[in-house]
Amino acid sequence: MLFQGIIAAGLFLCLLNLTLNLKNLKTLRRGEKLPEPAPLVSVLVPARDEEANIAACLDSLQKQDYPNYEILVLDDNSTDGTGAIVQSIATGDSRIRPLQGEPLPEGWTGKSFACYQLAEEARGSWLLFVDADTTHAPHMLRSALAQALRLNSSLLSGFPRQLANSLPQKIAIPVLYFIILTWFPLWWLQRSKRTRPSLAIGQFLLFPREEYWRIGGHEAVKSRILEDVWLGVEISRHGGRQVAVDLSPAVACNMYHNVGAMFEGFIKWIYSVASLSPVALTIMMAAAYFFYLAPFYSLWRELFVVVGSSELRIIVISQVGMILFMRWLVDSRFKEPFISVFLHPLGLSFLFLSAFYAVCRRAVGAGVRWKERLYSRESSVE
Repeated sequence: MLFQGIIAAGLFLCLLNLTLNLKNLKTLRRGEKLPEPAPLVSVLVPARDEEANIAACLDSLQKQDYPNYEILVLDDNSTDGTGAIVQSIATGDSRIRPLQGEPLPEGWTGKSFACYQLAEEARGSWLLFVDADTTHAPHMLRSALAQALRLNSSLLSGFPRQLANSLPQKIAIPVLYFIILTWFPLWWLQRSKRTRPSLAIGQFLLFPREEYWRIGGHEAVKSRILEDVWLGVEISRHGGRQVAVDLSPAVACNMYHNVGAMFEGFIKWIYSVASLSPVALTIMMAAAYFFYLAPFYSLWRELFVVVGSSELRIIVISQVGMILFMRWLVDSRFKEPFISVFLHPLGLSFLFLSAFYAVCRRAVGAGVRWKERLYSRESSVE
């Protein structure tokens, strides 16, 4: 009874944190006014083997209602038709500049090096890094810049809408935002008078040019697989203001096109956490199990295996109810598939499977593979 009461109390605190996060999370708004004069914004797109996504991404960027921007696309040694597609689109739009990536130096992750090359070529006073698998509403640039100026941010990032194609993706992908927003006290970090790390998601990173180079750009995080998180840490360490906002009305991302790619993506994230602190990963996974998965097993046991006290049954039902209510709050905010709420245990189980595999790879020194590149201890990449 005491243990179940502790779990219920913990879930209530998670619900309170989530409520404060959603209430305080600012959203990109369609009706923002243009700054006068409108500064030049460099939209920087690293692309490696993105022939399935790059045309849609560039099409959405070409339709921006912001009057002063350029688009730089770096073909990061793709093995498919990415470069040819970019070249073809660029011939009809002088705002688009195709670049060919240099060979990857030792000690760099591929994405960090691609972004660094893009930043060196950019002319804008603002640098916006977006992934090639994102698409953007026409008001995205205007809204994001207005928000960044209003909040005086050194780095603006946040939560794009995550698209899902298959049923397994619809079940598993929404789990990520759920865990972040129930555990991470964004509402407190972003209102603190002291500069503190917030949350950066690499699908969308907007910097004032001088702030990006003040921290050393992507070279400062060149060996980090989770370069977006560490860019936020560097901004905070140098006294800058990092802001996370709700990007979902203006930015969507189609991260994974199949279950295999989704599995690799989850492994990359968890492997990076294991590289930093195996103890922290163990604590996180244990907490995720006891707070977000075990209550469903307890409910099944109470209903179908043993007949416990009515008080215990009420506590277990309240636990499951709070979890499902929190899932509904998050999924509704970011327009995620409703089926993910009811299949929550399956989505979380996929995360545990990914964690187990990532830890095994880390233990045997096998490294992690992403975009056909292997990062291991020998590559000096974490």
